[in-house]
This record gives sequence, structure tokens and C-alpha cells, in this order.
Amino acid sequence: MPLALLALAVSAFGIGTTEFVMMGLLPNVADDLGTSVPTAGHLVSAYAIGVVLGAPLLTAVGSRIPRKRMLLMLMALFTVGNLASAFAPGFGWLIAGRFLAGLPHGAFFGVGAVVAAQLVSEGRRARAVATMFLGLTVANIVGVPAATLLGQHLGWRATFLVVSAIGLCAMAALARLVPYVPVDAHQGLGREMRALGNRQVLLGLLTAVLGFAGVFAVYSYLSAMTTEVMGFGESSVTLVLALFGIGMTLGALAAGPLTDRALRPTLYGSLGALAVVLVVFPFAVHVRWAALVTVVLLGGVGFMTTTPLQMLVMNKAKDAPTLASASNHSAFNLANAGGAWLGGAAISAGWGWTSPALVGAALAVAGLAVAVTAGVLDRERGGVSRIVASADARTARSEAKADAH
Repeated sequence: MPLALLALAVSAFGIGTTEFVMMGLLPNVADDLGTSVPTAGHLVSAYAIGVVLGAPLLTAVGSRIPRKRMLLMLMALFTVGNLASAFAPGFGWLIAGRFLAGLPHGAFFGVGAVVAAQLVSEGRRARAVATMFLGLTVANIVGVPAATLLGQHLGWRATFLVVSAIGLCAMAALARLVPYVPVDAHQGLGREMRALGNRQVLLGLLTAVLGFAGVFAVYSYLSAMTTEVMGFGESSVTLVLALFGIGMTLGALAAGPLTDRALRPTLYGSLGALAVVLVVFPFAVHVRWAALVTVVLLGGVGFMTTTPLQMLVMNKAKDAPTLASASNHSAFNLANAGGAWLGGAAISAGWGWTSPALVGAALAVAGLAVAVTAGVLDRERGGVSRIVASADARTARSEAKADAH
């Protein structure tokens, strides 16, 4: 694999740390700023809304900017957002800082996924994208637990200062390792918008919104569940978050080659498994060892959906994939915001700390239903799909075959 993928993974590590660490810090932030845990959950939603709005907006603004320069600009904005969070004087300012940090997230992964796919041969593109996403998963094994521990001992502001430093390191790696990747002379906002309007792309985005919301309905409140339901002390929160990250990493490692081989079956299987794990979750959490195993499984099957969904929208957007790829991260983070909100609403309604899991199971089933519907429609249409831009008919036929299997 090219070293440029390492730079993308380092950037993903920083983004993943700041995205997910708030789940582990919710009790600390709520206590420090004098609010409740469900209200502090709005900080998760603020970041996600930043991603939802920023992905299409910043991708559109940067549609003519060379991709390496665009990646550097987005990582700079990410670093500024985390600095603003670290020095926020109150809850409202912290909401604003989280929103600012989230703005470049989707656009970065959208552009980064296209760059990663262009760095390798046709048959390894899903693995290249999955390698970039490994930065997110490693963040949940190392970055999030370490940042949570740091926040518990030195205060949550120290966490965002460290993430800002990671952002600066990521910029250095991008500048040094990522080659110049020109923008297609024919590529423009109009072409990207037309690709985004493809029915299969829209169904893929809807699948991401519904299916991935099931993960965040639970994960947003996992730290509270660890102490309130599983019976662990606060010091064990980092262990539970690390186990979730291990599951995410295993899911990402499996998703790359599986997606290269058979895209839609990988997507169907991961969404179906996610629904099953979420149904089991409320029962398993009352037995400590079963709770820990279920957390690993939740991370694994949840994150296994990301690579096939990413490749699906890039496939169907054909030779204008950047906006569709970025919008997929808007969809993931709309799922993040919606899942956190629905999970918090279930808890606030008095349904119990484990109620978000059943809400999540319903969302995963809805996502699976949309994915299967899209697959049936695509099979009936007999469409041929391409990843990024490939004029090779033989490659297109092989990709269409893998997509249909």
C-alpha cells in the first residue's frame, strides 16, 4: 500500500478521536458545565450537524481545487475547530466549536476516499478506502480511550488541545506523503450534482442514515451504560470504549476484501448482524463478560457497513464521485445526530438506559430494507457501475458482477 494512505489514516485518526471522544467525556462535560448527560449529548449532535452541512458545502466550494491542497485546507479547519472547543468559555461556545470541527469531516473523507481509490489498482480500491478508515478504528482503540482518560484526569479541555496537535501532525504528513492529484478538467459542481441525484446513490445515502443511526443510538450513551447498567466503575469506561474500537478495527479489516469481492452481500450481512446484536444488547449488558463481548460485536458489525456503503455511492456516481462520497459522510453523521437524539429521547422518556438498543435495532432493520430494495431495483435495471473513473469495459463488467453478487 502507498505511504500516502498512511497520511490519510493519520488524518482519519485525528478526526475519529475528536468525533468519538465526546461520548466518553459526556459525564465530565455535563458535570463541569452544569448540565445533564442527555443535554450534553447535543454536543455529539452539533459535531454531526457540522458534518452534514459541511460535506456538500465545502466539497462544492472546493470542486476545482487540487485534491492535495483541499485535504490540507480541510485539516487546517479541523484543527481550528478543536482549538475553539478547547478554549470555549461555556456550553454554547462549546457547541459552536464542535460544529466548526465537524464542518470539514465529510468533505475530507469524501476527497480522501477518491484519492485513496486512485492510488491503487482497480481490484484493491475498497481495501485502500478501508485502510484510510482504519485511522478511525484505531482512534477508538487508542485515541478515544487515551483522550477520555486524559479528560478525566486533566479536564476535557486538555483532550481537545491534544487533538489539535494531532491535526497539525496530520497536515505535515499530508504535505509530505500525498502526491499531487489533479482535478478532472471536466469535473464541476453541475456534474457532481447530477451524479448525486442518481437513484442508487440516494438510496445508498438513506441506507447509511437509517442503518448507522442504530449504532449511534447506543454508542452515544455507552459510557453512561458502562457505569449505570454494566456495573463497572468510571475507570473502566476507557476499557469499554477500547473494546468497541477493537470491534470497529476488525470490522474494517474484514470489510475491505469482502467488499472488493461482493459489495451488496457484505452490506446486507452487516446490517442484518447489526440488528441482531442490538436486539441482544439489552439482555447481554447485565452479565459483565457478555456485555464486553457484545460491545466488541457492536463495533465490528456496525463499522463493517461503512466500506460497502462508501464504495456503493462512489460506484453509482461513476466519474463524478467526490460530492457523493462526501455526502455519504453527511449521511453517516446525520445518523450520528439522529441516533444520539433518539437514544437520548428514549432515556429521557424513562424507558431505561438500555432502551436505545431496541431503537437502534429498528433503525438497522429499516436500513436493511432500503438496501435490499435498492439491490432489487439495481438488479432489475441491470446497471453497470464504475468506481471513480474507469473507461475500461472489462473492469466495469467485473465490478458490476461483484456488485450484483
